[in-house]
Amino acid sequence: MTGATKICSGFRVPAGARGVGVLVAVTLVRPSTPEVRPGGPVGRLAGSLVRDTPRRMAAVLAGIVALGLAVGIVGLIGVRQRAGLIDEVTHRGGPLTVAAQNLYRSLSDADATAASAFLSGGVEPAAQRERYQNGVAEASAALAVIAAGRSGDDGRDDEVAVIAARLPVYTGLIETARVYNRQGLPVGAAYLREASGLMRDQLLPAAQRLYQSIAAELDRARDGGAGFPWLATLLGLLTVVALVRAQRWLTRRTNRLFNVGLVIATAAAVLLVGWLGTAAAITATRLEASDRDGSAQVDRLVQARVAALQARADESLTLVARGAGGDFEKDYTTVMQRLAGPDGRGGLLKDAADNATDETTRAALRTATAQAGDWLTAHRKVRDLDGDGRYTEAVTAVVGTGPGTTTSIFTELDRTLADAIAHNGDRFQAQARSAGRGLSGVDLGTAVLAALIVLGGAVGLQRRIAEYR
Repeated sequence: MTGATKICSGFRVPAGARGVGVLVAVTLVRPSTPEVRPGGPVGRLAGSLVRDTPRRMAAVLAGIVALGLAVGIVGLIGVRQRAGLIDEVTHRGGPLTVAAQNLYRSLSDADATAASAFLSGGVEPAAQRERYQNGVAEASAALAVIAAGRSGDDGRDDEVAVIAARLPVYTGLIETARVYNRQGLPVGAAYLREASGLMRDQLLPAAQRLYQSIAAELDRARDGGAGFPWLATLLGLLTVVALVRAQRWLTRRTNRLFNVGLVIATAAAVLLVGWLGTAAAITATRLEASDRDGSAQVDRLVQARVAALQARADESLTLVARGAGGDFEKDYTTVMQRLAGPDGRGGLLKDAADNATDETTRAALRTATAQAGDWLTAHRKVRDLDGDGRYTEAVTAVVGTGPGTTTSIFTELDRTLADAIAHNGDRFQAQARSAGRGLSGVDLGTAVLAALIVLGGAVGLQRRIAEYR
């Protein structure tokens, strides 16, 4: 090209040709980096990335706050519920169970004492009369405690009504029997048998159903109090995972290794999960001990004591019947086998001894087993005397105050079992109160740690968000 100017990459390069020649062009090229302009595609992409990061941080912040609030609320509600159930075990279920046991035992004691006192003829001994009256008074007091402690429609009203209506009838029959007995009239024995039949057929079964209902309610409360906070624990672990992943994501985005707020929130979440789990484990262990070392053993001992009382009543009623008490003697044999086994070394006493968890209880049951054996031996002598026609001597062997009489042996056996029951009842209360202390402060700690999770997460992420403004 002659006399022409070529434009190349923004530079003018002159070129000339005369004849046959070669055009030599020198072209200078600068780097081809595109200019970023607000309206261009690259500018829109960069702006979108810048805007997306704080939005994602805000989403992460919202998630952490939601998890912190959730684990705090669920954990706090769970702790309060378990604390309430443990309080019910300690201050309501436990006392009601004791009242139900006392009701059953007092009714049995009153019946056994009334039958024994009847053998004395005329005016019964003052000690036996006082024991009978105490038994009736204790049964009435226990019934009042149970009636006052029932919670709505809990299925106990029928049993309470039966006992409240029939107990005055029973005491009236006993008083009538006493009047006729003082006059030496045989009809008194008929009233006594009718009273004892009322006790065994209606009063004691109702008391047994009442005790079973209350004991089942106690077991439900204890199981609920010992429950593990699975939902709160899972939410807590989820919170820990979310916080760890949030910190790793922030490290990649900001090239900063630690975020103080999120580190504090993570530590609070780990501590909360550990505290909830540890407190639940301690509480469950202590509640289990309250059952194993306390109420379960008390239940076995009460059954043994009631069996002894029933055997005592059968022994007396056999003599009251004057030769027609074969059914009472048969029942005595059955009850004593349930109490001490056929050989005097088994039954309820052996079962309680095998399950005893402390030496005090085991020692008491060894003593009770020996006393039951002595009673069986003394009872065989009574039956021999009665069978030989020596009725008066047989009565003396039952109601006398000497060391070899069945009265003295039974009294010692009853005292041994009563002391063991009181001992294990104290152990139950101690373990139940200890379980309640295991949750002491956990509700407040849960609220504080949940607040740290929320605040730590909010502060840690809000600072990073602010850097983009």
